[in-house]
Amino acid sequence: MIHFDWPWLLLALPLPLLVRWLLPSQTPVEQAALKVPFLDDFASDETTKVLPQQQWPLILAAIAWVLLVSASCRPQWLGEPIEQAISGRDLMLAVDVSGSMQQEDFIISNRRVDRLAATKQVATDFIDRRVGDRVGLILFGTTAYVQTPLTFDHKTVATLLDEAFIGITDDKPATSIGDAIGLAVKRMDDQQANSHVLILLTDGANTAGEVSPLQAAELAASHQLKIYTIGIGADEMIIRSLFGDQKINPSNDLDEKTLTAIADKTGGKYFRARNTQELETIYQLLDQLEPVEKDKQYFRPLHELYSWPLGLALLLAGIIALVRLGGRLR
Repeated sequence: MIHFDWPWLLLALPLPLLVRWLLPSQTPVEQAALKVPFLDDFASDETTKVLPQQQWPLILAAIAWVLLVSASCRPQWLGEPIEQAISGRDLMLAVDVSGSMQQEDFIISNRRVDRLAATKQVATDFIDRRVGDRVGLILFGTTAYVQTPLTFDHKTVATLLDEAFIGITDDKPATSIGDAIGLAVKRMDDQQANSHVLILLTDGANTAGEVSPLQAAELAASHQLKIYTIGIGADEMIIRSLFGDQKINPSNDLDEKTLTAIADKTGGKYFRARNTQELETIYQLLDQLEPVEKDKQYFRPLHELYSWPLGLALLLAGIIALVRLGGRLR
């Protein structure tokens, strides 16, 4: 349906008539020297035909005025109501991009990939499922910064996560878990939401930053920020060397004790992801722990239509101007 956003401007339609009625009529500069009272009797058929033709610029001007007023009323086309789910939850992802995340101990499609690549694939699917949640992204290594603020634009969040790379925060091999938590608290503290959730994924221990992870967790708990922590990395890995195959633990630096304490202090939970399947299962469990709540809200898409009557009004005004200019040049 067509809707006028400013319908009160229709009151301007009779404005030209009021101006014509209020202003004095223009008297001709030159008057006839002799007035013949019965001149109308000599009017020929050709004169009668010419006079109505001289009125069409006035008709075009009236149509242009109506179109101009219609455009100023801001006509809009209202589409069909569309349901939009709003959960009232703010969910922030904090992803470790330090040097240790380049360890290739995950397999996707029978191909060995690094930990960050596996995180991107699984987390992207998780982001797409968070219908109704505002989602944000924090990247942390030596420093922590907000890559994407909280937004309903999940596509942008997923795109910026996919563009993240090892060492994007700094070229030093360090991890600032406490700073990432503190940054999430700061970003979520002033947001009006029913629930604040942080999902923190790392493969190491806190080795940088100004705030310790446990201090940051206490701060998060005081601000009702629930934290789910995920320790990522395989428990064992076989590498080939000059002395044969050797079995090593690539997650030797993972501080599970601290990650568990962070989750316990904030009412969250700690998960361990040793491979891609476990990582996918964890995100599915997070869907159950933080289900998508749908408060039905509707909005109607608006399409502005003012450009059509405005364009026609300008076109008619141009035609009238050309006709008047042509008459003067004769």
